[in-house]
Amino acid sequence: MPDAARDVVKDLELLIRSRYGLVHVRSDEEDRVVSLLRHLSDAMGLTFFTWSRSRGLGRADGHEGGIYDTAEPLGALRHITASTHPALYLLAGLTEQDMGNPTLVAHLKDAAGTLEDQDGAVVLTGHDLPLPGALEHRAAVVSLPAAGQKEYRELLVHLLRDMGRQRDVTIALSKEEVATLLKHLSGLTLLEAEKVLTKAIVEDHSLTVEDIRHVIDAKKEVVEREGLLEYYPVEESWTEVAGMTGLKAWLRKRTAVVRSPEKAAEFGLTFPRGMLLLGVPGCGKSLSAKAVASEWSLPLLKLDPSNLYNKYIGESEKNFKRAMRAAERMAPVVLWIDELEKAFAQGGSEDGGVSQRILGSFLTWMQERRGDVFVVATANDVQRLPPEFLRKGRFDEIFF
Repeated sequence: MPDAARDVVKDLELLIRSRYGLVHVRSDEEDRVVSLLRHLSDAMGLTFFTWSRSRGLGRADGHEGGIYDTAEPLGALRHITASTHPALYLLAGLTEQDMGNPTLVAHLKDAAGTLEDQDGAVVLTGHDLPLPGALEHRAAVVSLPAAGQKEYRELLVHLLRDMGRQRDVTIALSKEEVATLLKHLSGLTLLEAEKVLTKAIVEDHSLTVEDIRHVIDAKKEVVEREGLLEYYPVEESWTEVAGMTGLKAWLRKRTAVVRSPEKAAEFGLTFPRGMLLLGVPGCGKSLSAKAVASEWSLPLLKLDPSNLYNKYIGESEKNFKRAMRAAERMAPVVLWIDELEKAFAQGGSEDGGVSQRILGSFLTWMQERRGDVFVVATANDVQRLPPEFLRKGRFDEIFF
C-alpha cells in the first residue's frame, strides 16, 4: 500500500479509537475508499459492511447476502443503531436531499452515538455531500489525496502481469517514456487510469509512445466532462513569441524547479505559484500562456469564468470549487484564466454578491491551494481589476 494511503488508514484508525462514530471521507473514488476501509477493518479487527440503494446493507466480503429491509437509508441506520457488534459501515450514495431530511439526520446521529462506544464508525463519502449542523460537531472529516505516481506504477505493473498471463505484451517504452506515461496519468482516478491503460494494451497487445497520446486524450475527456475547464493541446512555443525577454528569462530560471520538484524541495524551493499578464488586446498574452505550458512540458487547462455562473443560489460557488479541485487533480498543470477583469470586475453588485463570493474563494484558493498548479491570468484593463489581485505575493510576478 502506498505511503499516502497508509497515512490515511492510520488517521482513520486514530479517529475511530478517539470515539468518532461518524467519519466523512472526501473523495469521489468509491473503489479506493472501499480498499482503504478493508485495510482499516483488518487492522482494527472489525467487520466491514457496505450500503447502497441497490444492494442495501451487507458485508463487504459478500458473506450472508444483504440484510432484510435495509435498501433505504433509514432502514440501514435503524439496523446499525440496534446492532451490538462493533463494525465499519460505509454508506455510499447518500445525497444532498438525504442530508436535508431531519429524520435521517437524527437516525445517523443515533447510529454514530452507538458506534462511539464500540470502536466502530459510519463512513460517508463524496466531495459535495453537505453535513448539517446537527452532525458537524460529531463528524470527523478526512480528505483522500489523489492517486500518486507510486499508485499508478503499481496499477501498471498489476495490469501487465495479469494481461501477460493471457497473451504476451510488448513494452516498447524506455524508462523515461514510462515515467512520462505515468506523469500524464496524474488527475485520473485509478479506475479511469485502469480503463485507459487496459484499452491501450488490448488494442495491439503492446505499450508504445503512441499510447501516451491516448492517455492525454483521455484526460481531455475527463476534464471537459463537467464543462468547467477546457483542456488545450500545447502546440505553441516561445519561438512564436517575439520580444518579452524579461518574461522568458523569468520562466527559464524556474524550469528546473518545475521539471524536478522533488529535487528542488531538497533546497527549499517550491513550485511557482503563478503570474499575471497585463496588456492591450492582441499583444500576445494568450499566446504566452500557451507557450508557458509548452516550455515546461505541462498540460494546459483554461478556465472561462463565465462557465462558473449558475442561476441557482450556491451553485456558482460549487462550480468554482469543482473546477479548482479538477485543476489540483491534474497537477502539475498550467491553469490559464483569460480576461480576469471580466469575471471579477470591481464595483458590480447586480448579481447578488456572487462575484464577490467567488472572488473571495479564488483568493483563498490561490493562497492555500494544494498541488502544483501554476496560474497564468491575463487581463486587458488593470483599472477594472480588484486591488486584491495586485497585492504583492498574490502572484509571483506581474508582467505588462
